[in-house]
Amino acid sequence: MYETLEIERAGKVATIWMNRPAVFNAFDEQLIAELDAACRELDADPAVRIVVLGGRGKHFSAGADLNWMKRASQFTHEQNVDDARKFAGMLRTLAQMSKPTIARVQGAALGGGTGLTAACDMAVASSDAAFSTSEVKFGIIPSAISPYVLRAIGPRHALRYFQSGERISAERALAIGLVGDVVALEELDACVGKLAEALLQGGPLAQKAAKDLIAAVDGQKIDEIISEETAQRIARQRATDEARDGIASFLEKRTPAWLR
Repeated sequence: MYETLEIERAGKVATIWMNRPAVFNAFDEQLIAELDAACRELDADPAVRIVVLGGRGKHFSAGADLNWMKRASQFTHEQNVDDARKFAGMLRTLAQMSKPTIARVQGAALGGGTGLTAACDMAVASSDAAFSTSEVKFGIIPSAISPYVLRAIGPRHALRYFQSGERISAERALAIGLVGDVVALEELDACVGKLAEALLQGGPLAQKAAKDLIAAVDGQKIDEIISEETAQRIARQRATDEARDGIASFLEKRTPAWLR
């Protein structure tokens, strides 16, 4: 189905591989459209519990394909807006998947590659990984990726890196919250696998509810309204069949339904 991607399935874990290694998995119109479609396909597949995003070859993604950027620079305003909406929409599709998502990052993850990393729920990077929001060096801004990068690193770090375009090492990315783990390249797959295995232990409906909870609570004032919101959410969740089974399984020392 896909020309720029490969989908690899291993049990309940599906990996989307960006497959343009000759151009360091730089993305253009086609890769953007196919990433959007693949995320929707896997989100709708009940056999898939965890989605991993990776890049074939030495690099995760070098960001925007320069030929695509050159074409976009000649667009009319209306064409530019339409093109930008497709990129922003793909990132939103990835970020709003109902299932846990993991970015598997090695080598370069520049510009939009940093955005893809941040749009995933969590990220694991090899020690050779390098990130940047380098758009200012091309006279543009990291606009579409900004909601996800800001969510990951906060406005203070964003003020620096959005304006300087500096390379961010894997260790620095770990320190500022862009990634959650940094390991040697040869240990990257094992680290992703360990994280996926931990995620599989949780109830899938509870994990979706947890993502929705974060979106609803983040940045809100802690007051009576938010207290009521959180009370309503846990009350609804406790009443689900999944929660009843999970609690009963723990008390009865048996395996919950989602692990059978």
